[in-house]
Amino acid sequence: MDYLDALNKRYSVKKFNAEKTVSPDALFHILEAARLSASSLGLQPYKIVIVESSEMKEKLIPAFYNPSQISTCSHLIAIVSKNDIESQYIGDYFSNISQTREVPLESLNPFKQSISNHIERLSKEEVMTWADKQCYIVLGNLMFAAALENVDTCPMEGFKQEKIDEILGLDVGIEKVAVTLAIGYRSEEDEFQNFKKVRKPTEKLFKFI
Repeated sequence: MDYLDALNKRYSVKKFNAEKTVSPDALFHILEAARLSASSLGLQPYKIVIVESSEMKEKLIPAFYNPSQISTCSHLIAIVSKNDIESQYIGDYFSNISQTREVPLESLNPFKQSISNHIERLSKEEVMTWADKQCYIVLGNLMFAAALENVDTCPMEGFKQEKIDEILGLDVGIEKVAVTLAIGYRSEEDEFQNFKKVRKPTEKLFKFI
C-alpha cells in the first residue's frame, strides 16, 4: 500500500472487530518498526509491553476512561518510559555497541563520558520529560508501520496512571506507562471510519523560510 494512501485510510479507531486478530507476521513487522525507531542518544529509555491475552485486557479496562478500544482490540501496546537513566543502563548500552559493531569497549569511553555528563546535568523531572518524548517517537513509528500493514490503531493517553502501572506490575520507582496504542481491525459499527479526515490545509500548516 502506498504510504500516503495508508495514512489517509488511518484514523483513531473507536471500536475494533473483536473477532479479528492481528497475525504474528504483521505484529512482528509493527514491533520491529518500534525496535528500529530513532531515540535521543540512541539510549531507548523505554520498554514495550504487548498485552495479547483477553484476561489481561479485561483487567486493564478499569484503568481507561474510554475502554471500548481495550475491550475489542487485538493487542494493546504500552510504551513504558524510564524515570531515571542509571550508570548501569548507560554501561549496558555501550556494551551492546561494542558487541554489535565489534569495537573495543575502551574506544567508546569518550562518547560514554559525554552521554553520562549530559544525563547527570538533567534533573529527574527533565529526564522523565525527555524519556516520555522518546516514547512518542516510537508511537509514531508503530502507527505508521501498522498503517502500512493495513492494521488499524488508536493511540490512547486517557488512562489512570497508578491503576495501569499497578495492573502491568511495573516498578513505579523506576518506570511508568507513557502512552498506549490499541491495534486491531476496525468494526463495521464504528461510524468514525466514514468521516472525512480533518487536518490543517497546507498553507496554514507549513511555512517555508
